[in-house]
Amino acid sequence: MITDVVIVGAGIVGAACARALAMAGVGVTVLERGAAASGTSAKGEGNLLVSDKGPGAELDLAVYASSLWPALVAELADELADERGAAFPSLEYERKGGLVVATTDAGAEPLLAFAATQRVAGVDARAVSVADALALEPWLNPAITAAVHYPDDAQVQPVIATEALLASARRHGAIVRTGVTVTGAMRDADGRVSGVTTDAGDVAAGAVLIAAGPWSGEVAGAMGVRLPVKPRRGMVLVTTRMPHRVFHKVYDGDYFGATQSSDAALQTSSVVESTAAGTVLLGSSREQVGFDERLRVDVIREVAGKALRLFPFLAGASIMRTYGGFRPFMPDHLPVIGEDHRVPGLWHASGHEGAGIGLSLATAELLVAGLLGTPSPIDAAPFGLDRASLAPHLLPETEEAA
Repeated sequence: MITDVVIVGAGIVGAACARALAMAGVGVTVLERGAAASGTSAKGEGNLLVSDKGPGAELDLAVYASSLWPALVAELADELADERGAAFPSLEYERKGGLVVATTDAGAEPLLAFAATQRVAGVDARAVSVADALALEPWLNPAITAAVHYPDDAQVQPVIATEALLASARRHGAIVRTGVTVTGAMRDADGRVSGVTTDAGDVAAGAVLIAAGPWSGEVAGAMGVRLPVKPRRGMVLVTTRMPHRVFHKVYDGDYFGATQSSDAALQTSSVVESTAAGTVLLGSSREQVGFDERLRVDVIREVAGKALRLFPFLAGASIMRTYGGFRPFMPDHLPVIGEDHRVPGLWHASGHEGAGIGLSLATAELLVAGLLGTPSPIDAAPFGLDRASLAPHLLPETEEAA
């Protein structure tokens, strides 16, 4: 049994793994080079979705993850109340449901066919009439051509959720150190990873878990292995506060195609939802530009324009701010969860792209099962680094290019 683990990364995936391991009695040290929840977890919309995943391993993971969130939210509320009964800030968890629509005649049939495949896989995907869609979302463009309602889609405030998971992990004995950069791996005489080297000294451990989101490839490289995680940039527009007019997560059916594409060029689709604070979030975009953080006016223009196709009333809204973040993109669109088959003692939890918030709790359970040798709640094999679809991407870059 592994008795102590170093986790590299204090985003929501690392935080969920830290809490789950600490609650299982494992000694945990979380190392983060910046502030906790300051990377990808701070730059997303907090989506907990089943609607955007086709049948297969990721959907199975998402459905399982969806079942974990209500209990986790209640547990954290009870656990983190102080001795005076003052509550920890709300995680703003809301099972608001999703509404996916087609805005063209050509898009209607593929949307309904996709939903039918999800229903076979056990997802509650309800095809609704345009009239019923407008009853769910009265401000929606009445020119839509088809709609599917997903009651199980939800939303959470990702930074607060990450902080709550870390606070709970600390209560169970975990140590969280920020401002510490991991520079390499320690190895024993047999080549097994036995800890990490950092700019603040060595940290020994029985296992090391890389959960650094889009920076996981860099961390793995510093440890002498290749992990094909790349940053995929996205931008979100935030309106000023307004009366509540968007009641679900609403997006155009072409969003699924964008999530599954490997095209490095800019792709945008319509995604609109409200927050508890009264703002409206407008997305989404995807492009591979490395870690380039520069503001792109053309991206903002496309995102805003497509949002108007769903909700024309937004033409009168004011944009308060925009922000961009980097999703951890894997070439086969599946996260890596489990031990590195090339290096004993090295583990991974990365590559969730835009689904890391929602999949974090289930990822943590799979990691705990693997580290402790207990039964996995669902089949973890599809997420192994040794899967066939990743084999070409684990070669040295010169061999892969050839």
